[in-house]
Amino acid sequence: MKYDVVIVGAGASGISCAWNCAKLGLKTLIIEKNIHAGGLITSGLVIPVMKLNSLNINNDFYNKLIEVTQNYNASITYSDGNPAWFNPELLKNIFDFMLQSVNCHILYYSTIRNITIKNKAFFLSVDNNTLSLHIDTKYLVDATGDGNVFEKLNLEFLDDTEEKQSLSMRFLMGNVDCEKFSKWILEIDNDRTVTTASIIHGEYHFSTAYTWDTNKQWALRPYFQKAINEGILKEYDSSYFQLFSVACMPNTVAFNCPRLVSVPQVNNDDVFRLSKRIIEGRNQISRLAKFCNKYLKGFENAYISNISDMLGVRESRRIKGKQIFTVQDIEKGIKPTNIALASDYPIDIHSDEQNNSELKFAKHVWYLPLECLVSKDYDNLFAIGRCLSADFKAQAAVRTQANCFSMGEAVAKHIKSIIN
Repeated sequence: MKYDVVIVGAGASGISCAWNCAKLGLKTLIIEKNIHAGGLITSGLVIPVMKLNSLNINNDFYNKLIEVTQNYNASITYSDGNPAWFNPELLKNIFDFMLQSVNCHILYYSTIRNITIKNKAFFLSVDNNTLSLHIDTKYLVDATGDGNVFEKLNLEFLDDTEEKQSLSMRFLMGNVDCEKFSKWILEIDNDRTVTTASIIHGEYHFSTAYTWDTNKQWALRPYFQKAINEGILKEYDSSYFQLFSVACMPNTVAFNCPRLVSVPQVNNDDVFRLSKRIIEGRNQISRLAKFCNKYLKGFENAYISNISDMLGVRESRRIKGKQIFTVQDIEKGIKPTNIALASDYPIDIHSDEQNNSELKFAKHVWYLPLECLVSKDYDNLFAIGRCLSADFKAQAAVRTQANCFSMGEAVAKHIKSIIN
């Protein structure tokens, strides 16, 4: 089976790349290990897509996605003008529709066994459940988030991996009285940079947050402290707490928590530590749900309706590209010759340690060079998404979903320009 382009990974960057490649007339295949597309948006329940100023550069896929979700009644535009408050379940269908509408071939439930290179072409052995396929392509895109394609090819990664961002495990709660909660949270919290609420299409929508950091005053702090004192929560359960109402899913609330911090019972030298943290994450979700039932107005009869199938991974291995994007590039805001994306998203670092997280807003729009998405060894091999070629702090600003959409689109257009 021969393709012009093969994309491995159907998360935000991979879907955008595949849709754009196929739309540009390239024979395109996208390979995904799960049974649906969307990655962290669908499996990870990472919603909404955060708002940023992209100057509408490489936004064709994003703009089309907004249009389709509105037609499917699968999104709302929030009061701050953000049109990307998506319904994660409906997106599973929508991503299929969008990829098929441009004749992109899709392989779900499939993994790459090995990759070889011959005459500047890539030959992939793919396992699809019990079947094995052999696929060759001139252009290969790693959209796995972890650089798995680069690992198969024994290519180099950046070595500044001492710093880490915390993991998260998201969940949903149903049967929330959203009107009651909206009115209550607005009464107790006057900080509109933290808490907002509005009525959209007759439904109450809102967002609010809390962290255990002591360098900020939080309206929810007394409630968390009381729950900790009463033994309902453990202190690390309160490290990060954020919630959003869910588009087109009445009475449902999405939680951007808990953080899977290094809890006491997990020894960092233990090879089973990640599994233990995942198990403890689900225990944390249970405790947080009980906290909401007891202390948050409107949650008295709410229940856990969904726990994410995928960890919220903010950073992992980063490939070594033709150029490394740095925090200095963000600070200077220099406009490169080959622009992959424009953004004003802040450097957003979630730390396991109290008072050690960072949220540094950009003073201007900054630009990512396309060369940060191209392998230093092969001109026809690319990495998009969180595993791009960037230093730790710069990656913390690039990794957001809207930026990932643009990365995928930039690579697709670049491939098309080379073929032409």
